[in-house]
Amino acid sequence: MEAFVSAVNDVVWSNALIYLCLGAGLFYSVLTRFAQVRHFKEMCKLLFSPNTSDKGISSFQALAVSLSGRVGVGNIAGVAAAIGFGGPGAIFWMWVVAFLGASTAYAESTLGQIYKTEENGQYRGGPAYYFDRCLGQKWLAVLFAVSAIIACGVFLPGVQANAVGNAFTQVFGDGNMVTTSFGDVGSFKLVALAIILIVLAFIIFGGIKRIANFTQIVVPFMALGYIVLALIVVFINLDKVGDIFYLIISDAFTAQAGFGAAIGWGVKRGIYSNEAGQGTGPHAAAAAEVDHPAQQGLVQAFSVYVDTIFVCTATALMILITQQYNVVGELPAGQFIVQNVDAATEVGSAAFTQMALFSVFGSFGQAFVGIALFFFAFTTILAYYFIAETNIAYLNRYFKGSIPLVIVKFVIMFMVAYGMVNNSGYIWTIGDIGVGLMAWINILGILAIFFVAKPALLCLSDYEEQKKKGGKVTFDPVKLGIKNATFWEKRLAKQSKDAE
Repeated sequence: MEAFVSAVNDVVWSNALIYLCLGAGLFYSVLTRFAQVRHFKEMCKLLFSPNTSDKGISSFQALAVSLSGRVGVGNIAGVAAAIGFGGPGAIFWMWVVAFLGASTAYAESTLGQIYKTEENGQYRGGPAYYFDRCLGQKWLAVLFAVSAIIACGVFLPGVQANAVGNAFTQVFGDGNMVTTSFGDVGSFKLVALAIILIVLAFIIFGGIKRIANFTQIVVPFMALGYIVLALIVVFINLDKVGDIFYLIISDAFTAQAGFGAAIGWGVKRGIYSNEAGQGTGPHAAAAAEVDHPAQQGLVQAFSVYVDTIFVCTATALMILITQQYNVVGELPAGQFIVQNVDAATEVGSAAFTQMALFSVFGSFGQAFVGIALFFFAFTTILAYYFIAETNIAYLNRYFKGSIPLVIVKFVIMFMVAYGMVNNSGYIWTIGDIGVGLMAWINILGILAIFFVAKPALLCLSDYEEQKKKGGKVTFDPVKLGIKNATFWEKRLAKQSKDAE
């Protein structure tokens, strides 16, 4: 089974997808005239927009929900894996995919806002909705919805849970070994699993409001605390920082693990971490209450920076400055190109990060990584559930009933349990397939949308023009020639009627 999963992953994550991700980011960066740079100040301002309603969440809550998906295992264990398999140069390619991916995040999240709907008192939107309403391709919408439910409901939760389990045992040990159907599992890991499942069940049965309220507190607090510890490590090793950046940049082109490995692992882990182009961000973006779709597009572009430029870089600097890492060669298998720590240290886990903080802060640093990983991974699982729920809501127009949603809730809980007690390498590969499937469909889809209608670019130009004139910002899709944006058409009609 593991060999089959690896073979599928090699097909999904071929060089074609890697260069498609980079190419789409460059494409939208050029077309938006690098909006991710030009509107950085506006992004920060929009974060604290007070807009909210009974049906939608605020921009900051939408950022928190999307960041709960973006900031997760990929930022701690994923960065360590990128260095371990791709060398320090993989971090450079993570930066590249984040910079370019911010424009992709703008495009997909703006589309999510334009074509969102109001269903059962909540805002819903995402790739399935804009493929249906903009392209008129219901088969593509259904294909993405099914892929997202499988990826976020089955493939991806196990990765997050697995990393939590590994980090937990790194801090507390295994405890007494318990024989299960999946082999011997430490009792401490089973305790962690029980806590996760109880809290997870409480929150996912409470809907998007409960998820948003939880993530808006936990995500900023943990991300800030994590970055502060990283800055302390950097500060006490200031003399090494210049050499580390030189190592990252120089190794990106003459990579220790091979040029292809550096790009491949950097892009793969970059997309896994920041999710730009993957099609997950638009779900949270669509749930936000905003005056203009471009506003949430810019907020989501900023979230890519927070994820990769801030949190992933913090992890990379800690690992590289303290030299708590190994680099594995592709051939022959298992041979180390660089070996600074015990050969038995698991590359695809948070071990490098925990060892880096342990070398500076002792047991506190190791425990903090475990706690941070717990919250990052847990909030990411919540984001995955929300994405699966949104796509089930889309499919409900074809298959009525609440049973599918209940099934997904229990499947996610089962996959969390399964991921916690299984081999991490195998689980990571399954997660990669989930990310890759959504990325293929979404990136090709948003490129097709550009050639059909260009709604994201029309939106940006309209927003820039209104901001230049001053006054209240509004969105009129009919005026811009954007069709089937029925939510906004109805809102504008209601505003006009109320003004009379």
